Amino acid sequence: MKNIHKIFFLAICWVLSLSGFSQGLHTSSGKALKIYNEGLSAYDYLDYAAAEKDFKQAVTIDKNFYEAYIMIGDLMAKQNRNLEAALSYKTAVKIDSLFFRPVFFNLANAEMMSGDYFNALRHFNVYLAQDGMSAKNKIAAAKSVKNCEFAITAIKNPVPFSPVNLGPGINTIDDEYWPSITADGQTLMFTRQPNPVTNSSFKGIVQEDFYISYLTTGVWQKAFNAGAPLNTDQNEGAQTLSSNGDYMFFTACNRRGGMGNCDLYFSAFKNGKWTEPSNLGSPVNTRHWESTPSVSADGRTLFFSSSRPGGFGGKDIWMTRLNEKNLWTEPVNLGSNINTEGDEMSPFIHFDGKTLYFASDGRVGMGGFDLFITRLQEDSTWSTPKNLGYPINTYNDEMGLIIESGGQKAYYSSIRDKSKGKDIFSFNLYESVRPNPVSYMKGKVYDKETGRLLKADYELINLSTGKIMMKNITDDSGNFLVCLPSGYNYGINVSKPGYLFYSENFMFEGMHTAAEPYIKKIILNPAKVGEKMLLANVFYEVDSWDIKKESLSELDNLVTLLSENKNLAMEIGGYTDSTGSDQYNKVLSEKRAMSVVNYLIKKGVSSDRLKFMGYGNTSPLGDNVTIEGRKLNRRTEAKIIELKK
Repeated sequence: MKNIHKIFFLAICWVLSLSGFSQGLHTSSGKALKIYNEGLSAYDYLDYAAAEKDFKQAVTIDKNFYEAYIMIGDLMAKQNRNLEAALSYKTAVKIDSLFFRPVFFNLANAEMMSGDYFNALRHFNVYLAQDGMSAKNKIAAAKSVKNCEFAITAIKNPVPFSPVNLGPGINTIDDEYWPSITADGQTLMFTRQPNPVTNSSFKGIVQEDFYISYLTTGVWQKAFNAGAPLNTDQNEGAQTLSSNGDYMFFTACNRRGGMGNCDLYFSAFKNGKWTEPSNLGSPVNTRHWESTPSVSADGRTLFFSSSRPGGFGGKDIWMTRLNEKNLWTEPVNLGSNINTEGDEMSPFIHFDGKTLYFASDGRVGMGGFDLFITRLQEDSTWSTPKNLGYPINTYNDEMGLIIESGGQKAYYSSIRDKSKGKDIFSFNLYESVRPNPVSYMKGKVYDKETGRLLKADYELINLSTGKIMMKNITDDSGNFLVCLPSGYNYGINVSKPGYLFYSENFMFEGMHTAAEPYIKKIILNPAKVGEKMLLANVFYEVDSWDIKKESLSELDNLVTLLSENKNLAMEIGGYTDSTGSDQYNKVLSEKRAMSVVNYLIKKGVSSDRLKFMGYGNTSPLGDNVTIEGRKLNRRTEAKIIELKK
């Protein structure tokens, strides 16, 4: 709910203190007063329907019953019926503008929360100009003045925004919200909750469940319930899918075995169903409130919102990382540049690992929760958050924004037709608030001889920095997916005991848009005599046999392979393209192969297990005419020449 809803109206305390007396109330009608007091009693017992009926009947009898209008205004505000609340407060002010001056605070709040920013600004300023008002409410009013001024300017300068309903496959007469999507954009998971107002046939208990839809020929197919044990008779929601859809983190409240009111849970998709959810436990979960997780593309960083001590406001955004033992570290607060004295929620870290979107009611905006963007900078700090602008943000609460890997299409939930409840929409982000585009590699791993699918290890290496960005294991069917943010060169390495490893590189450096995704069929060769593998991520300086630093990760993998298989003896073969004379190419390729052997020996591999050969351009794989063809010909290979006993 909007932050302002947390402020109880001073007018109510004043009215209730006089509820039993006719003196001082703006009515001379005993009948109206009797019905008004019945309304107060219903209000005390939270019977809002009866209270509304009584208060409205009281003003029908006496159209100048000031206090009844005040109570109607409060009642409407409590139910988010802010336009009706503003009308009631306005009527009270017309009856007597000087009788209870704090009413201007209530009126301005209701106007702001119904989008009437011009009048809200005027009435907040009226309230602030008066003496003797609540210090707490004056602080809130001063903040709201800034919100109104921002909103008036934002409405005059709208950002591009054309939301499109995702269609009947996903949206129903019930409420759909909290979307999450895989890196390939083919799987959407969301939360659905039966809406008693829009669904006339609903007669059960209101609860949240997860639903899944797949994209086929550009259309989201009919969503299906994710089923047990993921869904229970309790509420589950606010989930984040891994980039490949193999696992998820989500929020569950009041679940058996939980640590606090709301905790974060983990579940994996195995053998066609979701596993029994497990509580993340300490130090991620506490006895406080943890919710709205978002996992990075490499699966090693988790962002979430928490009310734990040590923050800057009610709810802050925190971050935890997986350590070398695959345990979540002590969460770190993202700091005052992002978190405020208000609430920050629903973080979404894009697949690029650098662009974070979140909702905040503590920053200047349209009122309530607005959506913001911040980017991770070179010094590991976050940039000053930017409001996404109107009409993406409105006087309603906006949260739960996610962005596809390509960086252009966003998804969020909104009530755009009250008769249909909350639906999920997509829209194209305007350019200045887009994340870095991300492509992805999607692959399957096979045995060369049998063709059977293999469960294997894989790692993604940033060749520009030499750092391993991701290490993981394929699913049982040999499937994997890795995200490839633009602007870097990448190497992929796939390995399994008993096999030679597979490597390939992707040259993304200098690109400004994501390339078409890579769909790869990866073949692993059994470790036996005659089998060889391409060392795709071994590079040399131009016209030199000096090994470049980008090669070290690949060479270390070769060291590991030889260390774990003491019976292997290998030949390192060097190859060139046709540029230069045959003699020059043979010498160059031989010295390059020798450089690799020397590196392996320095790392502890016995020299009697290693040979090197230079083949020049004698076995070209490409055409030697195009850049791509010559690149294929410049290579280093490792071949098994003996299995020692």
